[in-house]
Amino acid sequence: MKRALASLCAVAAVTGAVATGCGRGTDTGARQDRPGPLTWQQELRVDDAQQRLTRQCMNRQGFSFWEDRSLTLRESMPVRYVQDDVEWARTYGYGGRIDARQERRRLHHPVVAYRKSLSPARRAAFDRALDGGNGFQVLSAKLPGSGREVRKRLGGCTAEAEKALYGDPGAWFRASKTATGLNALYADDLRHDRRLTAAVAAWSRCLEKAGLSYPDPQAARDAIRENTARLGPAGADRAFATERTTAVADARCARSTSLRSVATARETSYLDRLPDRYGEALDTYRRLQRQAYDRAVRIVPQRA
Repeated sequence: MKRALASLCAVAAVTGAVATGCGRGTDTGARQDRPGPLTWQQELRVDDAQQRLTRQCMNRQGFSFWEDRSLTLRESMPVRYVQDDVEWARTYGYGGRIDARQERRRLHHPVVAYRKSLSPARRAAFDRALDGGNGFQVLSAKLPGSGREVRKRLGGCTAEAEKALYGDPGAWFRASKTATGLNALYADDLRHDRRLTAAVAAWSRCLEKAGLSYPDPQAARDAIRENTARLGPAGADRAFATERTTAVADARCARSTSLRSVATARETSYLDRLPDRYGEALDTYRRLQRQAYDRAVRIVPQRA
């Protein structure tokens, strides 16, 4: 699963609230009957299962393939707009060193080196086995609000793994693009929501008591990234010390101001106002996620 930082103008990533609720009118009973969202730990297990299935498929085709489980479960926690785990912040800051390690891993991934070591003919066969080569399927979906169409090519072992988990890769692609793009329909209203902006202002005042001055959590993280880049490798230890200090203060203030619960409640209220067709897409998204997880638990163990 990808670790991400979200800005206030895309608060759907604040708490993962895209998965928390999308109502149809005022039918709260129907909402309660819907499949619940996956936790980030469960999402990670689905990703690991997809890697395992892809590796097994590639092995059957006569190729080596490596899974990436280099992060522990604790290290894999996504850092969203609201991060209120003080102990995690004390250990990892905002996850800057974890991200740097993952970027090095991406650049020097054994699959990349292995592919380069193959002859041109074997390399072409490797690509065909992995994504179908010229025989790939094109999936398409329209994004909420803009109606812009996005496409994805899918074939080979990648398609086989998705089908094993989700059943219908096309339905999964359409549902996931709709569900994860719903924030575009209400992001501006949420950004200016009085209850949320009041909570953010309270967070900022709390941070000032710790000797730090930032208008919102994203500004704090942007400043930390800039400081880390400015100090460079020679100042890495100093940069990380500053990152941890800021992240701990951020998390403490997020807790004391209940910023996460306010953000979740406000976003859920906007999700509940969306038209029926989006509620149906979100239902499909959750159902297929849950199906994939139920299958994933039989494929891979949870990371330690």
